[in-house]
Amino acid sequence: MQIRKEYTADLEKLEVDVLKMGELSKESAKNAINALVHRDMELAAKILKENVTIDNLEFDIERRCIKLIALQQPTAVDLRTIGTCMKIITDFDRISDLAGDIARIVLRIADEPFVKPLIDIPRMSEISQGMIFDCLKAFSDRDIKALDDFSARDDVIDALFDQVRRELMTITIEKPRGIENASHLLFVALHLERVGDHACNIASRIVYMVTGENRKFE
Repeated sequence: MQIRKEYTADLEKLEVDVLKMGELSKESAKNAINALVHRDMELAAKILKENVTIDNLEFDIERRCIKLIALQQPTAVDLRTIGTCMKIITDFDRISDLAGDIARIVLRIADEPFVKPLIDIPRMSEISQGMIFDCLKAFSDRDIKALDDFSARDDVIDALFDQVRRELMTITIEKPRGIENASHLLFVALHLERVGDHACNIASRIVYMVTGENRKFE
């Protein structure tokens, strides 16, 4: 009985830390765009430092997942939960890495004027932030209704990325001197497009955890 209580407590703590990692990753992605919009070099540097914490948390969670599987031999829902934890922390880590890539761009361009107003990029960020938030809530509540439209939301992000790409290509043709700045903004948009993809991956794993169904969002 005592062993079972310890197992239940370990599993609950595991889920708490997965949610913590997801929230940290979400905040990193959000802060990266805030740093870009507001030219906040200090915030950009902070993102890079906090990525170390997220990396360490990923390794710790993975180690505990392996330990639970090896020692407790979970079955059914518990096994799906632990497997989902191991999968989605990789996506959360990648989201934080993409935030770090954006932060490095912020530090690189400093106060250099943007070749185009930041309209679509913040919108891409807003949509992806909402997707991550809904993933975390679905994981916590075991309610996947908010995930049903993820493919549609990801399509909007993809469309915004294509629009940014086309506009930046046109700008570089008309103003060749702005090619470096345009390239930086293009990479920011690309990183945000990838954040949306990772949110879709997370959503798919949560659906599997809750229902056992293999549903692909893309």
